[in-house]
Formats: sequence, C-alpha cells, structure tokens
Amino acid sequence: MVGMWDDGRLCHGGDYNPEQWPAATWREDVALMRRARVNLVTVGVFAWSRLEPAPGRYDFGWLDEVLDLLHDGGIRVALATPTASPPPWFSLAHPDALPVTADGVRLHHGSRDTYCAAAPSYRAAARGIAATLAARYAHHPALAMWHVHNEYGTTCHCPHTEAAFRRWLVDRHGDLDALNAAWATSFWSQHYTDWAYVSTPRATQYLGNPGHLLDFRRFWSDTLLAAYVEQRDLLKAANPAVPVTTNYVLGDWVPVDHARWAREVDLVAIDHYPSVVDGGAEEQTALAADLARGWARHGHTRAATPRGPAGPTRADPPATWLLMESAASQIHTTGRAHTKEPGRMARHSLSHVARGSRGAMFFQWRAPAGGAERFHSALVPHTGADSRVFRESVRLGETLDRLAEITAGETTASVALAWDAASGWALRHPGMPSALLDGHAELAAAHRALWRAGYGCDVVVPGDPLDRYRLLVLPALYLADDATAGWVHDHVEAGGHLLVSYLSGVADPHARVHLGGYPGAYRDLLGLRVEEFHPLAADEQVLLSGGGTGRIWSETVHLRGAEPVGTYVGGVLDGRPAVTRHRVGTGTTWYLSTRPDDGTYRRLVTEAARVAGVDPVCPAAPPGVEAVRRAAPGTSWLFLLNHTDRPQRVPADGLDLLTGVPADGEVTLPAGGAAVLREHPR
Repeated sequence: MVGMWDDGRLCHGGDYNPEQWPAATWREDVALMRRARVNLVTVGVFAWSRLEPAPGRYDFGWLDEVLDLLHDGGIRVALATPTASPPPWFSLAHPDALPVTADGVRLHHGSRDTYCAAAPSYRAAARGIAATLAARYAHHPALAMWHVHNEYGTTCHCPHTEAAFRRWLVDRHGDLDALNAAWATSFWSQHYTDWAYVSTPRATQYLGNPGHLLDFRRFWSDTLLAAYVEQRDLLKAANPAVPVTTNYVLGDWVPVDHARWAREVDLVAIDHYPSVVDGGAEEQTALAADLARGWARHGHTRAATPRGPAGPTRADPPATWLLMESAASQIHTTGRAHTKEPGRMARHSLSHVARGSRGAMFFQWRAPAGGAERFHSALVPHTGADSRVFRESVRLGETLDRLAEITAGETTASVALAWDAASGWALRHPGMPSALLDGHAELAAAHRALWRAGYGCDVVVPGDPLDRYRLLVLPALYLADDATAGWVHDHVEAGGHLLVSYLSGVADPHARVHLGGYPGAYRDLLGLRVEEFHPLAADEQVLLSGGGTGRIWSETVHLRGAEPVGTYVGGVLDGRPAVTRHRVGTGTTWYLSTRPDDGTYRRLVTEAARVAGVDPVCPAAPPGVEAVRRAAPGTSWLFLLNHTDRPQRVPADGLDLLTGVPADGEVTLPAGGAAVLREHPR
C-alpha cells in the first residue's frame, strides 16, 4: 500500500525515543533531523509505561507535543504500539502473563519482551493500548503509518500456551490419529490417546520429537501473527487509509514464517544487523535485502502479473519493502561492537535500496545516556552533531533525495533461490546426523556464491511462479511434499535449470524421511540415488577433484543417469561422485553432495548459470565491486558499490545520479565509494 507514508522520496530516519529526553531536546532533534533530511521516524516503540503509567490512566501530553513538533518540521511518523514491553504494573498484576522457558522457569520483569502472547490478559491489554492510540491519533496529520509491536519472536511454555497449542493442533490435524501419524508417536512410546496428554515441547531427558518441535514453531508463528492481526484490525478500523506494518527480526531463533506474514502487512519492514566484520557484512546485507524483497512479493497489495526474464514487462508496482532498522556506525559481533569504516553506512544503505527498500532507517536517532542499549549505534551519537557519524547521516539524506526516481524500477534477477522457514527449523533438530546443519547457513552459502559471482537473485518460497527464472537453486530445502516436488519438477520440465544441495527433499512437511534413498523427492530428477551420509567434523574437510574442498557433509552417491562433474579424492569415498550434472529435456540439474569451499561454490554456480544462459549483472565489474540493477519499462538504473580500499574502474554508460556526472563507457569509483547510473536506453 502506498499513500500516506509515500511522498515520493526515499525514507531516511529511524527510531526516535523522545520520552527519554527533556522537552528542550525535542526542538534540537527536529532541527537536526531537518539538516539530515530525515523524513520518517518511528515513535513510541517502548513507551507503554510512559503512555499508560497505571491501569487505564493515560499520559498523552508529551506525545501530542512531539507529534506536533515533528509535523511542523515536515517529518512523518510511524507511530508504534508499545506492546513489546509491558509496563511494571501489568507484570505485577498479571504474573501468569510472564513467559515460561522450556525448563519451566518463569521469567521476571526487567527487560523487554517479557510477556506471553498466548496469555489472554496480555492480549487484552495489548488491544487496549492499541485501541486507545488509534482513537487519539488515527487522523493526526503527522501519522504516515502504524508500526505494531517490535520484532515479534518471543515464545513461552506456560499453561496458557499449552492450552492454545492443543487448540492449534486440533485445527491442524483434526484428530489424534492424524497427529500420531504425523509425529510418528509409536517411536519411544509417545502415542497419544487424549489431547490432555499433549504438552508444549518442554526440556526433556533426551531428544524431543521432531514433529512436535516443528509444529510448536509453526504454532508460535501463527499465534504471534494472530496477536499482530488483532492490533492491525483495530488500527485499520480507526482509519483504513493508514498503512500498518511490523518490523521483522531476522535470525534462526525467530519462530516466524515471514513469507506468510507478508500477506498481512501493508509494507514488509525488516531490521538488519550484520554480525561479521569483514566482507561478510556486505554479503549478509545483500541476502537480507533479497529475502525482504522475496517476502514483499507475497504482500496482499502486490499485483501478481507476469514478468519477462529481464525484469518487469508492464507497469505493475515493484515489490516494496523498507529497511526499518539498521546500525549507523557499528557491526555487532560476538563479544564486541566494531566501528564501521567511513562510507560503509552509505554502502550498506544503498545495497538495501538497490534491492527494493524504500529507504534506509536506523536504530536509533539519538544515543541514550542510560539504559541497557546506551552504547548502541545512533545517528546522533553521545558526542552529538559534531561527529563523523552525524555528518555521514547528513550526506546519506542528501544521497537518498537524489535517488527518488529509482523507486519506479524493480530489482532484476534471473536466478531464484528457494527458502522455506520450516525447512530451516527442521534441520536444527538435535537428532539430525550432524550438529553443524543450519538451513540459513546453507542459504547464505549459496547466496554468497551467487553474490561473489555477480548474479542477481530473488529469494522464492515453494509454489512461487518461476517463469522469469532460468536457474532455480535449492540450498538444503529439507522438507518437500508432493506440491513442492511438483513445483520443482515443473520448472525443469519447462526447460528450467536446477541446482540442488545435499539434504534437499529428504523429508515430508512433518519431518518424516522419504524412503527408498536420498534425496527422496528429487532422485529421478537429479539422476542419482544417495545411499549413505558421511557427516564431517567441524575441523574436517574432504578433497574434491579440481582442487576444491568440501565441508560439513559428504555422501555415497550412485549415478542413475547423471554424470560426475567432480569426485571425492581420498578416504572411503575416493573416486565417487561429489558433484553431478544431469540433462532433463532442455534443462540441466546439478547436485552438490557436500558444502564446497567458497571459491569452488562460486565456480559451480557460474557454470550452472552459464549453461542456463544467465549473465552476471555487470560482467566486467572487478572483484569487490557489487553491481545491482533496477529496471522499469524503457529505463534502468545500475548501482555500483566499491567495497575495496582503492579506486575501481567499471565499464558503464549513463548519468551518475549521485554526482550529476555522465559516464561515457567507464565510471571510476573512489575507494569505498558508489555510483548510481541512470543507464542509456539499449
């Protein structure tokens, strides 16, 4: 949905917490926001205790003043419902709504996210504050959108959850016979004869039931979504014209199926914080943005119209999403906060914008003097406006204003990368053959190989249309039902190409293994049969013919029509196929029975893309220069991001929107710099 939040500019701003500051600072904030060309701020995310200091007693005077100041300054507001942090009085009055861990420990008030979304008292209180805010502010002129809650993902094992989980299971399975079959409960005497015997998957003596654990993740995704929808509907009833969203938090711990949630938001919004310092931060940024764009295509306001392989073929709206939170000046790694080098904030922001974000937002506007996140990154750091970070934010605001025209275009890609939340959850079960299995890591490895080779890719979920893609990649897409298997088969039978990594299609949606040899759902399509797994230790690798190596996994592969592209060297698998290729009609299927090293993976995806007829976005871009293209009918824009510490020359033609300087055959990117070219028509 566009309209109130979309004024034609790219968004720049972030989380603003005026309740943490005296009123005199608010006017300074608005003046600084105008300097930085900030045009959207999120207000009130964690302000419940200030908005409702006692049950049913409200204090809106400070928020009225802040919203009026922001509106007078030309700054729009994403007004949040503060339900991610109930106030102290609520936790004291409703201890049953405090979350319980799998070990049976009830947590206490004192941090954020201390609530159970299955507790009726919490849900009622959340609806109450949302309805009260809606009644007061639904028509405020500063209001651009509603921001419900914050980073949904908190789980619980309390009695409320247990009762809700049983109701959910009845709705999903219908009866106990179906549940027992789905969970294979005859194993270890787990057969259920009464719904009352079914609990949440608490901490237990040994391995929990994989179907039980998987359904609990699904239950929490649905329960949290229901909590969001309750608030959304109240806000929509007050003013249907105002868009409503919530900010997705990324991570394997999050029990949320974001693709499914995208149908319930007016705008997909994500928070992204890279976790590695080296070039991996740029790779993580690209993957997060591609995921968000994939989820945005599932939005209920998205027009579902066909596209050609090079991009949009008609004037349908691009898959719109927004980077709602990011860190201006830090990369938070394990145990420390790394200070971003000059220019890195802008490059990360432009990488998101190139991939479809309607701007770059940050947590947070002003660094607080106290509180748990007092040293978190901010656009206005503790040193104030006289700082490198704030000066860079000013330059970023200017840059984003120059790029408004690119919102007409859509990011182009001819490679589809398949991802399914439940497959990732299922691979983390402790009863798998290796503790190193990680669905998101496999997705990231495949995406990294494509990114380093210069290919644009879209992240899809099973069932998405594939007519615009020449190559489909399945990185450990562990679960596959008949519909998913048919989706993959149809793509290949239509002439598409396919690259499959180990542990794809091995189990059904209940995590029950397909029998007869691996990968059960795709054996015939790949022209092979895997007989046996050989998981590798964390410090172990296998040698591959051609000089590469494999990690984490290896397999005994028998060929059934496929040909070997690479073999194992040494050990019990010496000479056996490691990477295979199989012709199916006019398409080709590839199989990786191990995780190749990054260089080998890049060479393999490059060869698979070449056979599929897919070219890199900018074939002549030197290593370390990221290229992304957005296109609209008759127009295209090429983003070039130099992630190296020296100038780079890139063959290109067009007008650089950042400098106003035309490029005639070549553009020179400064060290750590960028260019956004409106390309000459071809």
